Amino acid sequence: MLVGYVSDERYVSIPDVPLEFEDAKGQSIEAHSRATGAVYAEVTAGREYRVTLAKSGFGFKTITMTPDSSEPYHFRLLSDCLLGYMWPKWVKAGEKSEFRVHAVEQYKLELWRYGWKKEFIKTVGWYDEHGPRATMQITPDGDYTRTGVQWNRQGFTNPHHFQYLEAPDRTGLYYLHATADSGHFFSFPWIVAPREPGAEIAVLASNINWNAYNNFGGRSNYIHPDACPPKPTVNARYDLKRYTDPQHRNYDTEDYAPLSFDRPEPINFIPETDQVTDPIEGRAGCHIAPAEWRFLGWMEREGFDYDLYAETQFDSGVLNLDDYKILIITTHPEYWSKEMYYTLKSWVFEQGGRLMYLGGNGLNCEVEMLDEYTMKVKNGDVTSLDRPAEGLESRFNIYNESEANLLGVAFTGTGIMTSAPYKVIDADHWVFNGAGVQNGDVFGEASLHMRVPGGASGHETDKITASSPDNVELVAKGMNIDDGGAEIVVHEPGKGGMVFSAGSITYPASILVDDVISRMTSNVISRFLTQ
Repeated sequence: MLVGYVSDERYVSIPDVPLEFEDAKGQSIEAHSRATGAVYAEVTAGREYRVTLAKSGFGFKTITMTPDSSEPYHFRLLSDCLLGYMWPKWVKAGEKSEFRVHAVEQYKLELWRYGWKKEFIKTVGWYDEHGPRATMQITPDGDYTRTGVQWNRQGFTNPHHFQYLEAPDRTGLYYLHATADSGHFFSFPWIVAPREPGAEIAVLASNINWNAYNNFGGRSNYIHPDACPPKPTVNARYDLKRYTDPQHRNYDTEDYAPLSFDRPEPINFIPETDQVTDPIEGRAGCHIAPAEWRFLGWMEREGFDYDLYAETQFDSGVLNLDDYKILIITTHPEYWSKEMYYTLKSWVFEQGGRLMYLGGNGLNCEVEMLDEYTMKVKNGDVTSLDRPAEGLESRFNIYNESEANLLGVAFTGTGIMTSAPYKVIDADHWVFNGAGVQNGDVFGEASLHMRVPGGASGHETDKITASSPDNVELVAKGMNIDDGGAEIVVHEPGKGGMVFSAGSITYPASILVDDVISRMTSNVISRFLTQ
């Protein structure tokens, strides 16, 4: 009978895996996975078996399972590599997180703070639990993108072996550096919020967006967003809807399986030698934590104090906007809960809060937090966006209002995956004070964004829409092809509220290397703090 399939942490089939099935009577049956990962064995449905899997290059494991002829079982193996994450990934100063590291050899762990400079905090220690490959983690079977990988659950019987780390007093973006005995290196982020508010500016790390793009386990909001298919991937170009749908449609249902935060995030890896002014290499890093680090570095270089929070801490109420004058969101804050959106809008429109949106394709899609560590993305059926008469401007707008009501702009597809400088539209506007520009001048040519190099307007860009406030002021526009440039706007909804929107994912990647981008952003912060 078909017992199930064997796949790795990317839900890719693993052929030629030996499996031994042992029943309660001590009988043993041998099987091997086929090219698709399929496992056929002469076992009895409904009978419990102890199953051992062994494959070179992967961690061996033994589990107990009961074959079901109507529902193939999914065996999951974890490849030999170096990975890690903090759990929880976001805390307040003084709170503790557990470091969860997967290694097949001893490793050293260090704590660093990432700001204008990489600051070494301390050596956490060396780790090797004596037994062979005892620092190797084991992933659950089935679709653990829904439930989390739950590392460190097995083998921690000695209370002195629990691996907790207390968050430093200073708020900010921290990274753990894991270095294996062989020299292999892996880094992973840790968001530390303040014990109590200590600055006038709060900055949000876009960790909901990080989770939406994290495909560890074989699913993200871009790979099998609705659910894992019945069989593992053999060849992505043949098997993934992302590549086989002629309209490149990932979102055509009303329900999408949950995504757990309890997973490593290889996409947020930062090489050990990278500094804040270095180009952001690779496909993923340009729009998540590595790019957000560039903005935090700029804040510290310019002397602006800030408190850093995770988006999930805003959703849960740890961040109280009333404690701050300015909220800054950067780079790619694409996924927000409706509670976050309407709380922020009320703070800006009714309580005089000031919002700086220094990113692109932001607040574009609603997420529902099922619990503190699990989210469901509400993509909806995006075919509704193809019907202009319905007036829908984004996935967020399918269930709520358009985000342009708050931001002044919303993402559109024109100019996507291109980058270009901006052109000055209103040189007399206060955002350009001291920048030395005139109408028609070009700025934002320099950029650290290497996935889509070319300027501060790019990757994905936002523009004024029919839902933008009537008093929105356009001060600059990107020079991207097809009139697809990001539109930098300002609007003041009344009662003291102010909004500045850059409308571009690549904007923060230019702020350290372009004088006009830097001066504009400084002008906005200074005015929002004092006016």
